[in-house]
Amino acid sequence: MTISRDWATPLTIGAFLLMGVTGILMFFHLDTGLNKEAHEWLGWAMVAGVVCHSVANWAAFKRHLGRRSGQVIMGVFAVLLVASFFVPKAEKGGNPAMRAGFAVLDAPVTTVAALAKQSPEAVMASLRAAGFKVESADQPLVSVTGPERGQQFKALATVFH
Repeated sequence: MTISRDWATPLTIGAFLLMGVTGILMFFHLDTGLNKEAHEWLGWAMVAGVVCHSVANWAAFKRHLGRRSGQVIMGVFAVLLVASFFVPKAEKGGNPAMRAGFAVLDAPVTTVAALAKQSPEAVMASLRAAGFKVESADQPLVSVTGPERGQQFKALATVFH
């Protein structure tokens, strides 16, 4: 089978579009539905596309590797890749508003109700009216919303209207 630019380049562009959009959504914690899963699993299409695109454009790829600028750029990313395996991830830090939001989502409905200056019964009724299945005031809000960010934002907006 011959690797052709006619399909290798569109495969690379399409996979890049998917990876770029889902990656940006995940970065800003705005991913919903299957964004994360699509990013993880369809990332293999990006790998395949880049490999095929590189093979189809091997002469140009070798030219880039032969130039100092190409070597430096690819070298920087190689160093970043290696460092990503060894530099520990900071446990604390990040956007304080996001951390506060996650803390509220992890809190029981009773605590969320107190923060919203409402009774637990009123919060549970509001959530149920918005389509959420609330079983008890002791359950964490995230167990009501599930893992989807869109559902989590909807629940927070319902409670803190």
